[in-house]
Amino acid sequence: MNYLKNLTILDKYILKQIIEVFILGVVVFTSIIFASDTFISLIKQISEFGMPLNIALMIILLNLPSVIVMTIPMSVLFSTVMNVNKLCLQSEITVMKACGISIKRIAKPIFAFSILMAFLTFFINETIVPITASQSKTLALYALVQRNIPEGKRNFTMKELKEGNYLKRLFYVEKCEDKLFANVSILDLSDLDKIQILQAKTGTSVVKGWQFNNASVYTISRSGKSLNTSWIEKTIVDFGSDIQAQLEKKNDGSDFNFIQLIPYLFGQHSEMNIQTLAKYQVRFWEKIALPITTIVFVLLGIPLAITPPRVRHNRGFLFSIGIIFFYYVVRAFSMSLGYNYTITPFLAANLPNIVLGAAGYYMYKKKSENI
Repeated sequence: MNYLKNLTILDKYILKQIIEVFILGVVVFTSIIFASDTFISLIKQISEFGMPLNIALMIILLNLPSVIVMTIPMSVLFSTVMNVNKLCLQSEITVMKACGISIKRIAKPIFAFSILMAFLTFFINETIVPITASQSKTLALYALVQRNIPEGKRNFTMKELKEGNYLKRLFYVEKCEDKLFANVSILDLSDLDKIQILQAKTGTSVVKGWQFNNASVYTISRSGKSLNTSWIEKTIVDFGSDIQAQLEKKNDGSDFNFIQLIPYLFGQHSEMNIQTLAKYQVRFWEKIALPITTIVFVLLGIPLAITPPRVRHNRGFLFSIGIIFFYYVVRAFSMSLGYNYTITPFLAANLPNIVLGAAGYYMYKKKSENI
């Protein structure tokens, strides 16, 4: 805070350029990720699950904070390399050197900015991302339920298929008004040993599926023998089981905050699948490692951006893409090892920072001593 109160003209000059390119980087990298990964997921959800376009767009907006968290370190690196390389090409670093200003002094406001962005990354990832990730999953399940509501229809039939395109359930609804069902019959073939028939006078839609009140359930064996007849005050037919299973399979703890992940770190959920538990533990350490990546990128980006005087073109963009590509290759490799406990979750989350940080420290120290 004291540093921010005592900014010099040099600090303000460097920070102004850094912030301008940083904002541009956030917009560009966020757009690229959305255009590649998120947009493809959107099309898949619309085509496979019949998700309405407006809900799919809402899910994209809910995923925006998690994308921004990833683009902040990229944008800090991009801004650092582009601006430091520009200072070299315009001989401004040479002039500063002649005035007795060292590389460490020039890098001071850049490191201060990266530390500030590291705290911002941690804050967003800790407070906003878990909430929006959880709401995104809930909205996906809600959309799946809503697409099956025969609003305003009479004598409506619908079938639900299971894997292999086999019939799982067959529904009949006499009428549906204001999402309230009347005279519903369900033929349930999900069990291989028996058949269930559910009949209810009334029903409605809830988040998990269709809820029926005062329902009669008849259980019949596959040979046609009556096994049981029961009356249920309230029961829910879950349409979201398949998509919920997919969401849980892909879940890596992104909808948990730092405090919620601590029990998984100490094995208090040992009944979980070992790979799922490993993902949660890696996610815990990644919540610390990701903000640190912002500082590591600056440590590596500054020496790489300082080019010899004979170089007359800005190589900042190529350097940025190269570092980001290398980072995510190492990250993907270490994560896959961490998910299988080949290496510890701590090392899996921090290996990219260790590799790039060591290289960056060596290069930064060498450049600051020679220039």
